[in-house]
Amino acid sequence: MSQLRNILEKFSSGKISIEEAENLLRTNCVLEIDDFVKFDISRELRKGVPEVIFGRGKRPDDLVKIVNSVLSQKTYVLITRASEEQITLLKKQLPQNFKLEIFEKSGTIRVRHEEELIKKTGGKVGIITAGTSDIPVADEAKIIAESMGCEIFTSYDVGIAGLHRVFPPLGKMIEAEVDCIVVAAGMEGTLPSIVASLVNVPVIGVPTSTGYGFGGKGLGALITMLQSCAAGLCVVNIDNGFGAGATAALIANRVAEYKTKSENNKGSRRR
Repeated sequence: MSQLRNILEKFSSGKISIEEAENLLRTNCVLEIDDFVKFDISRELRKGVPEVIFGRGKRPDDLVKIVNSVLSQKTYVLITRASEEQITLLKKQLPQNFKLEIFEKSGTIRVRHEEELIKKTGGKVGIITAGTSDIPVADEAKIIAESMGCEIFTSYDVGIAGLHRVFPPLGKMIEAEVDCIVVAAGMEGTLPSIVASLVNVPVIGVPTSTGYGFGGKGLGALITMLQSCAAGLCVVNIDNGFGAGATAALIANRVAEYKTKSENNKGSRRR
């Protein structure tokens, strides 16, 4: 049983007062692991975005220690930019009744209890890439938004070198009534501006570190997106698939929540 659930059950049964419950919730919002990690256990409850472990740069045994400590409190955890060495060690030391989902394109990992299900929110997110080299970043955004309950619509390799390719999948996304579109692009990074000029939903541009020479590590794409004159386009940092996916899901889930409340209110008035 998680600490949060334990506190809530104690309050519900009258074993502790509301003041005691509040104090316990405040002190149990951060999980301290040895002297090198302070994991935000309550971020998802507070923000709607799960706390995610950034794998790159961590020693494999440290990452395993973090993951196992978190899984003593939660039923799932997400890891981004994981290495092969980290994945190999996680497979060997995963707690019982937990399964490892590996998304190789982006190096994203989802560890969850075998009984843990992803609750669908009704939010819809479109994800587009300019080229196939942009797919790893887009895949990271996809897994994050999917883990936050959204339905995902994807279309890859539809950049401006052959602009006609983007119109059929974009039309399908509009028809599906997506609430937000993430567009990952490297090189000069023009595609997000074009998409933003065609749709009436927010577009999140993700500059990727693909390209040649000067600006080829994502700087050229970032500058293009920041200088866009298309309204409704916002931009995250270079290769920041996590940030794009989380923001898109927050938008989509907010829209879904509003739609549900609106439909419920209509039903109440009809009765």
